[in-house]
Amino acid sequence: MSIPSANVQATIDATRTDSELVGIPHWIDGAVDKSGELWPVINPATGVQIAQVSLADREIVDRAVAAAAAAFPAWAATTPTRRAAVLHRFRALLMEHTDELAVAISAEHGKTVDDARGEVSRGLEAVELAAAVPFLLKGELSEQTGTNIDTFMAWHPLGVCVGITPFNFPVMIPLMMLSVALASGNTFILKPSEQDPGPSLLIAQLAAEAGVPAGVLTVLHGRQQVVETLIDHPDTAAVSFVGSTPVARAIYSRASQAGKRVQAMGGAKNHLVVAPDANLDAVADALSSAAFGSAGQRCMAVTTAVVVGDVADALAEKMRERAMNVVVGNGADPSSEMGPVISIDAQVRIRGFVERAIAGGATAVVDRSTEPVEGHDQGSFVGPVVLDGVSPSSEIYQNEVFGPVLILVRVETFDEALELVRTNRYGNGASLFTRSGLLARRFQREAQAGMVGINVPIPVPVAAYSVAGWKDSIFGDTGLNNGSWRFYNRPKYVTSRWDESTSGVDLGFRPN
Repeated sequence: MSIPSANVQATIDATRTDSELVGIPHWIDGAVDKSGELWPVINPATGVQIAQVSLADREIVDRAVAAAAAAFPAWAATTPTRRAAVLHRFRALLMEHTDELAVAISAEHGKTVDDARGEVSRGLEAVELAAAVPFLLKGELSEQTGTNIDTFMAWHPLGVCVGITPFNFPVMIPLMMLSVALASGNTFILKPSEQDPGPSLLIAQLAAEAGVPAGVLTVLHGRQQVVETLIDHPDTAAVSFVGSTPVARAIYSRASQAGKRVQAMGGAKNHLVVAPDANLDAVADALSSAAFGSAGQRCMAVTTAVVVGDVADALAEKMRERAMNVVVGNGADPSSEMGPVISIDAQVRIRGFVERAIAGGATAVVDRSTEPVEGHDQGSFVGPVVLDGVSPSSEIYQNEVFGPVLILVRVETFDEALELVRTNRYGNGASLFTRSGLLARRFQREAQAGMVGINVPIPVPVAAYSVAGWKDSIFGDTGLNNGSWRFYNRPKYVTSRWDESTSGVDLGFRPN
């Protein structure tokens, strides 16, 4: 089943009439399903509706869960080697269709096509990891734990698992979730963001072409009611979520009360500490890339530079030069370095943070937040912003802005910088730029964050490790990628005795 290139081209054609709008259906039981009311999908660069997505209701959810539950026994009984073969074909097809996926991401999310290709490549790492399931999902065996008794542990899949994914990574995060879930023998229902749902359908179609059986992978579109119905449904076993902290906390609470296994990853306020001995040009390059890439709409975007000592003025000037040179425009334009934010609502919210921070005493090193983009008056653009002299008690420091806004916080000592990282309620990632091995080793041991970078601005590890934060950035104790094998599987412990002798009735509790 090939992905028609015409569908992708239609997605980016902002001149289509309502009657010609691309329809983005559900994917249920191995086929498209157009049931439900329609919701507009907007190209954030133009402000024009480019598609309409079908939203599920309770009856559609029940039908999707029933198909996933029916497919589970046969898929769970499929050998890991055969599941791995399907995933290898799936990865090959994703690679073949990288450009189609990247264009679809750019059209609905707004990020540049080049950035979207990078997202797809990180998703491919997750599939490659999952395809190693025969080697990575092994049990344990202990012989002679008693006389003629062996004890062993085997991993078993859970059943129907649910993934609720954010708008900012419509390919990478779904692949991080569903790859290990399917490799483990579960069936998986993906509920993507309704703001950029198109790539999810492409993923499902490619998975079917790779050999994923009907019902094993479902794509179900919807809003809050659909999420709640999936969580409460008696036939779903686990829920994985990535999004904001308030929603993550609510989902964790609701899913836990429903008796579900749940991991819910929330927001971030990622710090990059700049030591006095750091190479400031390298720091400025790293900060610009990490703060303004994808318009700051990354869970691991660097939003806060904590500058130690007397190098802040020099760094601010270097950031001014770089922020002024970022080319903002339509993500489909190869000359653009940064696209729009996801919506007008996001634009208004981000601009409000900036305006209030400046009114509260922050110095605007660069403020391109209201800068127009020629030919895109209806687009939701926010240009790069660099604010200096920001207080840790301010609103813009305490909250996740999720836009291309970098704040500079000045401290006198390295201990003060570590304390800011420690006391911030978020703990997704933290980085340090320095030439000192002593400072680096201390930072990597003491920084209160789940992912730490040394001279690396965005410390998301390769798929062989886990993506997971600390504190209010995560609810649950497992992460994505290699950290999720334990989430999508549960252990079964078997004590086995093969002995022809009999010993009679013994009501005592004998030691082994």
